[in-house]
Amino acid sequence: MPSNRHFPATSLLGCVFLLAALPVQAQTTDSTAATFSANASLTSQYISRGFRQTWGKPALQAGADYAHPSGWSLGTWASTVSDRYIEDATVEWDLYGGYSGTLGELGYSVLAYYYKYPGAVYRATGVKYDYGELSLGLSYKMLYAKYNHTVTPDFFGITHARGTGYLDVGANVDLGNAWTLNLHAGNGRVAGSGNAIWNWRDAKVGVTRAFDGGWSLSGAVTRAWGATDVYDHYTLGIPNAAGQFDTSNPAATTLVVAISKTF
Repeated sequence: MPSNRHFPATSLLGCVFLLAALPVQAQTTDSTAATFSANASLTSQYISRGFRQTWGKPALQAGADYAHPSGWSLGTWASTVSDRYIEDATVEWDLYGGYSGTLGELGYSVLAYYYKYPGAVYRATGVKYDYGELSLGLSYKMLYAKYNHTVTPDFFGITHARGTGYLDVGANVDLGNAWTLNLHAGNGRVAGSGNAIWNWRDAKVGVTRAFDGGWSLSGAVTRAWGATDVYDHYTLGIPNAAGQFDTSNPAATTLVVAISKTF
């Protein structure tokens, strides 16, 4: 059941240090062995599908993944978020699992995702931000494509939005010397009567540099474009301490840098 309590950012920070202390099974070339991996990141902002989730502030992120040699996998991931963008939220917590495999050089995946924002409700309508998606993915060498389809009645605080879809296409190009060029383009269509005002497109161009010991450093420029001007002066309509409404454009061009560690 959805929790009415907040998951404070200090708890997520504790998870990051806990992951660092866990005795994690090393990745192995033995295809018959199940693997467990964990990751933690500190990023200048959390950008999801082109939108700033942390209102211009840094984010702490951590996750863990289990992969069975049969192709089945389970995972969880969390990030701090801003309650100015997601009402009453401090954390996004994702749960996911499914099956993936290969046919020659063609990779495929069928995954289910559930995105939870503990305590977060859009008060104007009483709709929770939690939602679930079914994801179908394909990859070929450096290229990938993934389509996410909302299967819950609501989508990210938007009511009657079952059937919302997000197409994610891109490439991760090996530049040599541990450098990777990261390219992404996305297209979101929000289902439901009157909900098309929230449709958007987004893009990202970035680079990642891998280092020994599971460390990596990345940088990217992101941007989203709304189908209408609803994102240009985004606000939850809640006055701050000064009695004014905080507004921002979460889709604006943003430079993001992050340092990450995989265990």
